[in-house]
Amino acid sequence: MPTASAGVCGDLLPFSLVPVARRTYEALRPAPMRSYSSESSYTSSEDGCGEGGGERLAVLSYEQVRRLNDVMDEVVAIHGRGNFPTLHVRLRELVAGVRARLEAAVSSGGAGVAVRDVRLNGGAASHVLADFPQPYSDIDLIFTAELPTARHCDRVKAAVLGHLATLMPAAVPRRRATPASLKEAYVSKMVRVNSDGDRWSLISLGDPRGHKSVELKFVDAMRRQFEFSVDSFQIVLDSLLAFHECAQLPIGENFYPTVVGESVYGDFHEALHHLTDKLIATRRPEEIRGGGLLKYCALLARGYRPARPDAIKTLERYMCSRFFIDFPELGQQRAKLEAYLRNHFATREDALRHRYLTLLHGVVRDSTVCLMGHERRQTLALIESLACRELCAAERARAAAAAPHPAPLLVSGYYVTCCCPCAACCAACAPAPPPCACCADCWRACPA
Repeated sequence: MPTASAGVCGDLLPFSLVPVARRTYEALRPAPMRSYSSESSYTSSEDGCGEGGGERLAVLSYEQVRRLNDVMDEVVAIHGRGNFPTLHVRLRELVAGVRARLEAAVSSGGAGVAVRDVRLNGGAASHVLADFPQPYSDIDLIFTAELPTARHCDRVKAAVLGHLATLMPAAVPRRRATPASLKEAYVSKMVRVNSDGDRWSLISLGDPRGHKSVELKFVDAMRRQFEFSVDSFQIVLDSLLAFHECAQLPIGENFYPTVVGESVYGDFHEALHHLTDKLIATRRPEEIRGGGLLKYCALLARGYRPARPDAIKTLERYMCSRFFIDFPELGQQRAKLEAYLRNHFATREDALRHRYLTLLHGVVRDSTVCLMGHERRQTLALIESLACRELCAAERARAAAAAPHPAPLLVSGYYVTCCCPCAACCAACAPAPPPCACCADCWRACPA
């Protein structure tokens, strides 16, 4: 039986499917992208992590292709707000449906946009390539396409919402599936960027709280595609999608498509080494946006360590400065931190969130050089309050597991139950309200 390296579908294909097979072969080589692939010119600076003279591309092994196939076969749930139903769809069917809508003519409800290729990015791509379990909180998909004007971005948005309408259950009245109502119900985030050499848009589907969201990114040009080497992987999906269109047999060790992965960091094998050994490295840290600081501390909290400890302080100063440039106001900082905690940590990871905030507090305290003294103290106090909140949540969960029904206390004619025993608050529970402000909402009282 021929392997996919010799031919994706070999002689098993009927003649009518030969054009599909040709598409598969063409998909083995990533399409050229203009400034979107400009990272190939990046070389390591003194604050980087070594010269990147290796290959950007690599062919995935069978085990990696199998994991990729499992990810694409996963049924994702797109949760709706209000009384809109949850949409369940297989991921590869969602990708194929959105691509078909994008490439369809405008007269037939499509966007009339030519899609160069579709890629899996972010944590899901790292999960496919890693040899150890790699959790991921969302599924990032990149559609590379020509988006010369804002009108094309509007057509892309309409095409995505139009495909969501086709996923609605038959019992839902069609009059409810208007673009405005679908956007309100199923889109959690929408971003459009068209400046300074960047031209792309993002549509995030579903509710990220406790669930995996699906992020669809439509890219014409993007200057900075990664923050650290471990999140620089992109896997071209075209050959796998074409395989499922034309193959008559399931994927097996001797029969699977050739799938190409790319590291926009510049050196695929070096980036994979960093992922395997849990090392933090990047290039041109001055170009990392403000969210890079939060991602860096999240990697530290999950056991990653700097690839070059001697240069890490410079990297931290760059990231702290950029964070406070992008989020100068305290309210913006709080909103960004709370959104990051909500979107990138599981519901029951209270202890990990506390560790993350503790590490963030240390980095901001030691590496911030661009703030006035009172501004720095305000930010540190904000991080401390969030860390205290997460610690209380972790202690509450631990205490609830150990003693789900604590005995109530009779205080001033009220039966009071302390259900969040912080070490500092437990001793004061009976005579007075807890001194810790973040535990005040953990008291329940009812008249005797």
